[in-house]
Amino acid sequence: MAKDSIKVIANNKKARHDYFIEETYEAGISLSGTEVKSIRQGRVNLKESYASIKNAEVQVHQMHISPYEQGNINNKDPLRVRKLLLHKSEIRKLIGYTQQQGYALIPLRLYLKRGLVKMELAVAKGKKLYDKREDLAKKDAQRAMERAFKDRNQS
Repeated sequence: MAKDSIKVIANNKKARHDYFIEETYEAGISLSGTEVKSIRQGRVNLKESYASIKNAEVQVHQMHISPYEQGNINNKDPLRVRKLLLHKSEIRKLIGYTQQQGYALIPLRLYLKRGLVKMELAVAKGKKLYDKREDLAKKDAQRAMERAFKDRNQS
């Protein structure tokens, strides 16, 4: 196995559709043992999740980790608030971003790196409806060009 092998557990595909990604950070997460086991099974959902800063700590909200089946009383609430582990300088930068109008902290993906659960956290600015339509139009045009090029080369 490679030294920094990464196994992606969950992706937040909707985030790139709904937001302009300005900057990304890698953060660790404070989890219990049964939550880690459940994450390793891929039973996590990032769709509605977001992060906030409270008392100089970054916390992730609405990240659903299904209870571990063999966990009995050690299982925690699936939607509980979890602390993200970042350097103090990174937290200060994030505080500066979030105080600006229109910026949010959005989890992009959850992955295992050297056996530890990590989260890719993005500083994002919300897209307007016309921005989303413009992105879809660009994707469609790109697909059409690739299809035409492929057809032309096969002939």
